[in-house]
Amino acid sequence: MSTESRAIPKGENLRIGAWVMYDWANSSYATTIMVVLFPIFYGAHWREGTAAGTSAAEFAIANTTAGLIAAAMGPILGAIADRAGARKWLLGFFTAVGVLSSGALWLIPQTHWELAIISFVVSLLGFAGAMPFYDSLLISVTRRERFDFVSALGYSMGYLGGGLLLTINVLMTLKPELFGIADKASAVRLSFLSVAVWWALFSLPLFLLVPEPKTANRLPVLPAISAGLRQLWSTFSEMRGMRNVMFFLIAYYLYNDGVGTVMRMATTYGAQLKLPSEDLIKAILLVQFIGFPAALAFGKIAGWIGAKRGILICIVGYMACCVYGSMVQTSLDFYVIAGMIGLVQGGIQSLSRSMFAALVPEEKASEFFGLYNVVGRFSAIAGPMLMLAATTLTGNERWSILSLLLLFGAGFVVLLKVGNNTGGR
Repeated sequence: MSTESRAIPKGENLRIGAWVMYDWANSSYATTIMVVLFPIFYGAHWREGTAAGTSAAEFAIANTTAGLIAAAMGPILGAIADRAGARKWLLGFFTAVGVLSSGALWLIPQTHWELAIISFVVSLLGFAGAMPFYDSLLISVTRRERFDFVSALGYSMGYLGGGLLLTINVLMTLKPELFGIADKASAVRLSFLSVAVWWALFSLPLFLLVPEPKTANRLPVLPAISAGLRQLWSTFSEMRGMRNVMFFLIAYYLYNDGVGTVMRMATTYGAQLKLPSEDLIKAILLVQFIGFPAALAFGKIAGWIGAKRGILICIVGYMACCVYGSMVQTSLDFYVIAGMIGLVQGGIQSLSRSMFAALVPEEKASEFFGLYNVVGRFSAIAGPMLMLAATTLTGNERWSILSLLLLFGAGFVVLLKVGNNTGGR
């Protein structure tokens, strides 16, 4: 019997809808605060009058600090959540941390840059800390054969929701008078508040409608901490025999480092080529709105050819982006690159999540997704170093984007070693 003809269990579509709304909710943070407005506004507003290099270095340190903390605590909290049956509770805790610290940016005066950078770090911890528990709930909202479609649906809604609020916030910033706002600075601060409200409001369906996964031998919190740490050590030992999981995580690190580098360095690369900042922001919006239908399409394609082949196609697409990117001359070329990235970015992210969900033991989902997100947090480390080395050695920034072919190519080769069976072995 085909997947399409099987009866859908009662309430499954409602749970799926509630789950994907969290992607719609928290993507507003990723687009408006993390990628676009905070990096620009921090240097131009809270650090006005200081050297551009100083604010850039502080922002880089803040990102690194939050990333390392999130990476360290992810597997530990995941193991504890699995034993205590506390995935939703921890998701709610980190969501509240992210929402409150994002909203706090609206209140911070211009002279208090220290509070601004601390609030950003805390908000990033809330965003990153919530992800392993959100990702792990995929297993509880639908059946294994629908993982690819549901994961893709989540990412597509994230692109749409994040892009929609970013569009509103960019318009508020560029034309504050149309919204009855006094000036650009006030518009940006209100944008931070809008993220907090958006994130909180659209997270509610998940907490109301998605049940906590059943946990065998559920433990109280304190015993769960001890048991969770023992389980984490056991899992690290067990993973040595989980060939598919090991090869997948290695491949994911390699190609995701390339993906993360493209996402974080694209506007910097465009600026080096002297492209107007307005065109760079428009290109980011283009990625969001093309990513919406493209992620859905890849979820459907994976149903025909499998998630692994879908990821391989996306990796080839990114390699094509790197080659074309080395030849960019105009803003139109940059728009074409943005369109190409939009076509494959949602697919590679959503199918990576669903493929990993199919590989790992269901009873240890939070713990394994903690490890998955550790790998994700360490992305965009080797890539920028490769780009810097290529530019330094050649004296031409166009070679920097070509250097990423090494990461995508290596990820492609390692992913080929992952078998098509599930269960991690």
